[in-house]
Amino acid sequence: MFSNLFHPFSRTTRPDFEAGFVKDVEVRHRVPRNPRLERLLIACWILIAIKSVVVAWAVPHYHVPFSPLWVIIPTVVFASLCTGVYCWRR
Repeated sequence: MFSNLFHPFSRTTRPDFEAGFVKDVEVRHRVPRNPRLERLLIACWILIAIKSVVVAWAVPHYHVPFSPLWVIIPTVVFASLCTGVYCWRR
């Protein structure tokens, strides 16, 4: 909003001057967390842990020519991102 630099000289107030101020404030309460979705997140983290253990066992056991971290790290990073978005949402 631009300031009226000529206001000190004119000394008149426009009729819509009071309209620029806040009349009321509405407070919105946070939506409560969904317990079903939180149980799903916990179940997914358990599945990610099981997957990580299986991949860490299977790669050396079957002599696959890459590190198991190439599978485990992206899985944990993207799951952390999804969990973080859910936890810190507005």
